[in-house]
Amino acid sequence: MKPAKHLESIKPSYIREILNLSSSKDIISLAGGLPCPEAFPLDLITQLMPTIAADSSLYQYAQTTGHPALLEHLKNHYSLTATQELMITNGSQQGIDLCARLLIEKGDKIVVEAPSYLGALQVFSIAQAQVCSVPQTIDGPNLDYLETLFANNTIKFFYAVPDFHNPTGCCWSLEKRKHVAKLCQDYGVLLIEDAPYRELRFSGKTLPMVSSFCSEHAIILRSFSKTLAPGVRLAALITPKRYTPLLNKLKQAMDLHSNMPMQALVLALLQHKDFERHQMKLIGIYKERYQTLATKLLPLQHKACDFTAVEGGMFIWLRLPECDTFALAKAAIKKGVAVVPSTEFYTEQTTQESAIRLNFSFNEPSILTLAVSKLIGVIKTSEQVMHNF
Repeated sequence: MKPAKHLESIKPSYIREILNLSSSKDIISLAGGLPCPEAFPLDLITQLMPTIAADSSLYQYAQTTGHPALLEHLKNHYSLTATQELMITNGSQQGIDLCARLLIEKGDKIVVEAPSYLGALQVFSIAQAQVCSVPQTIDGPNLDYLETLFANNTIKFFYAVPDFHNPTGCCWSLEKRKHVAKLCQDYGVLLIEDAPYRELRFSGKTLPMVSSFCSEHAIILRSFSKTLAPGVRLAALITPKRYTPLLNKLKQAMDLHSNMPMQALVLALLQHKDFERHQMKLIGIYKERYQTLATKLLPLQHKACDFTAVEGGMFIWLRLPECDTFALAKAAIKKGVAVVPSTEFYTEQTTQESAIRLNFSFNEPSILTLAVSKLIGVIKTSEQVMHNF
């Protein structure tokens, strides 16, 4: 029996594949969006786990929406309105998948940023959506282009990462947040706001979420992978209440409910008196590592390459002269450094910028320094880039 034909067009995750390859001690990986392992709150987890391990109620089947005490805490923490509901999912990736199952019929048009998060593009491809792309600028989407898409098409939703965008690291301006919210309201387009990096701001001013200006037209994804640890595999999906019954049915069919002991652990961590100290430590580490990577990349900025400073998150988007970035990434692997080429963050129909995504959260400053020295050597010896130096 053959598998479903539409699955043949699904590309494997370059990042997943490169993570397998870059597990070698000979490879420095700037590829994956990996949090800093030294900042995992292991001391707090060690304190809290004995109580969780002894609570037999956490090991029985439970309600689909999540651990009641965690739900109540998050409703207050995220200041949910009376018309919003919350569900715990197995990471934001399951939240994206639930949104796709809930909203997309084969051939439906949706909008994403160009470039966009690879994991979301994979989900939308499996759902057989027709993906339209809006060009990304340094402070958010091209508004005229976005309105044209909304006005000339029946768009189901606009998926976006406004805070420290993956892969570019950009943060939407307040003006664009308000304008996008108004466009969604005016044209009846649902906004799916993915916010896994929002808590990772190390400079600049925190801005309101886009969804705060159009809550009735928005679904929000909040993750604990970046502030606690990705292995916890938990996130919060916030939606208008009208979607709650169908989302419950979908999640029941997928996995019944998310891991209850882990939900109890997340709640205990969020309520711990030292959790704020943990967050400040994490942000301090990321600020130092970002500054290291950005400083070491400065020699490239004086040549033909360029990047925009970021105020948080995990990534720098290094723009290159027009070249085969996939070939460049393969050449970098041979020299001992893994990066992600820009080709992985676009749909095939979209005009693609030559760039590579660099992660600064995972490696210590000394390792980042070594990685950049290797990367600069690769770029300088690349036949397609060399003539610009």
